[in-house]
Amino acid sequence: MARGKKTLEQLDKQIEALQREREAIRHREIAGVIERIKDAIAHYDLTADDLGFGGARKPRAQAPAAKRRGRPAKAARKPAGVVRFRDQAGNTWSGRGKRPNWLKAALAEGKTLQDLAV
Repeated sequence: MARGKKTLEQLDKQIEALQREREAIRHREIAGVIERIKDAIAHYDLTADDLGFGGARKPRAQAPAAKRRGRPAKAARKPAGVVRFRDQAGNTWSGRGKRPNWLKAALAEGKTLQDLAV
């Protein structure tokens, strides 16, 4: 090994030491921020409601489409099921999901799916 070059193990130890140092600094900074926030709350006599933490919450604003991370837009969602079966009373079923009670009753009375097909 050439003189002055670091090994992978040495770099890993250095990274670990830097990460520990980073966390210690982060904790000190957070403690300072919390202290400043507490001072401001006490100075201005703020309540949880003043800060938006009490009672009913306000609805969040909808994120712009570019920030939705791949979620489909509402217009791109599946359309409602197409009606495939209908009875005399106007009850309908798309043929998807659990069979409705009106269809079960009609089938029990002797009707067939073909009789109820649209």
